[in-house]
Amino acid sequence: MSAEQPDKAGNSLAAAALNALRRAARQARETARMTGTAIVISRDGEVVRIEASALPEESVDGHKGGGK
Repeated sequence: MSAEQPDKAGNSLAAAALNALRRAARQARETARMTGTAIVISRDGEVVRIEASALPEESVDGHKGGGK
């Protein structure tokens, strides 16, 4: 086993964790929009409440905005 293998495994795990967090956040925003409830996030170290009506729409591919 080379010295690079654990690093690659760690990067792969970190990338998978980041993707999972992004999916969870997208699903939370979608649920909030569907149910009309606010979400609470941390922005710049402050707790911020965002009403469902203020959440950006996301296209089918997960990007913000109307898209094409």
